[in-house]
Amino acid sequence: MAFRPLLRHRALAPAIAAAVTTGVVFAPRIVDAEEQPADIANRKPIYDELPLDSTAPTLPETSKPSSGAPAETYRPTPTDRLAVQIGYARLALYKQAVRGEQAVDNALTKTLQLEHSFTSTVRSLAPPRESGEKIFPGALYVLVASMAGSIITRNRNILLRASLPLAVGITAANVVLPITSKNVGDLIWTYEEKYPVLADAHLRTRERITHFIETGKAHAGMTAGLVEDKLHETRDGLEGWVKKGR
Repeated sequence: MAFRPLLRHRALAPAIAAAVTTGVVFAPRIVDAEEQPADIANRKPIYDELPLDSTAPTLPETSKPSSGAPAETYRPTPTDRLAVQIGYARLALYKQAVRGEQAVDNALTKTLQLEHSFTSTVRSLAPPRESGEKIFPGALYVLVASMAGSIITRNRNILLRASLPLAVGITAANVVLPITSKNVGDLIWTYEEKYPVLADAHLRTRERITHFIETGKAHAGMTAGLVEDKLHETRDGLEGWVKKGR
């Protein structure tokens, strides 16, 4: 009976030893109260403290390729080449669209200019209101005169059939519509000045017509003088014959 407590203590000895060992290992280190502050100050810190005036450490420079070594060239992918071609196509299409728009604008501008020129030219041919000249009846008279000249030369040669109605119409226009005829003549002359051959032919024709008219007037005057002389002679002869008969 006396040995039972002793055996019980012997059985608990290994467990007590294991618990003490575990406590010693995991227990925090306690600074000895008798340790001097100088010993604490002389201890080396875990992280080295850098001085304030020191600069930050620089990273090592990467090695650069030497100048003699060939640089690696970029090779475009098929997608890049396709994108470049699409850009060229879009630029060409845009240029064509701009050219088409400019052509349409120029055509419209020229059309408007021609319309304005035509209307202004027609207005310039009309006589002023204060002149009292009316185009509609006068133009009808000129047309009738030209048709009369064509009827007169119906059985004549082709040259006379072409020239006489024109001459009669121009003469009637100068008599009936003098201001309008002058405006038309000035307009035709402005176009003829651009072509020297036509202008020269026009001047020659005008000179011939003027000479023909002046010659006709002179011959008419001479004929009238001869007729008057013959009339005077006839009247004098009749008067002498009457006197002798008495």
